[in-house]
Amino acid sequence: MAKGQALLLHYYPACPEPELTMGTSKHSDPDFLTILLQDQIGGLQILHQHRWIDVPPLPGALVVNIGDLLQLLSNERFKSIEHRVVAKSVGPRVSVACFFTPNHYPSRIIKGPLKELLSEDNPPVFRETSVQELIAYYYEKGLDGNSALTHFKLPK
Repeated sequence: MAKGQALLLHYYPACPEPELTMGTSKHSDPDFLTILLQDQIGGLQILHQHRWIDVPPLPGALVVNIGDLLQLLSNERFKSIEHRVVAKSVGPRVSVACFFTPNHYPSRIIKGPLKELLSEDNPPVFRETSVQELIAYYYEKGLDGNSALTHFKLPK
């Protein structure tokens, strides 16, 4: 695996009472991009206009999620996607996620919205931070259903 990548294999067994169980709660990924290969079982949902929408699996297709780091760097030109996984009565559900993130580097380089995207009409939305601070805050707060980016937003 190259620096800046993490690979996760997810295994969700069939659930006899899926209406009582959550596979993975609502969250966005703290990285730059996530590429996901899901099996035919499904269960991935994205939050769109305050409604959960199923992401139907397509054979051989990859799902690409924008992460929090890309949202911060793009000054919200690109938005990270809130998503979750719901339990299914069939299964097991298996997926493979590849996270593209510089959080494994020891660097404390400060990141903020790219200067080329800022203007008087488009001021920075986020304060500058290090990738390590963003990731540390993400794991400290846990999957509580709230974006870690709120912590880094500048007052309006």
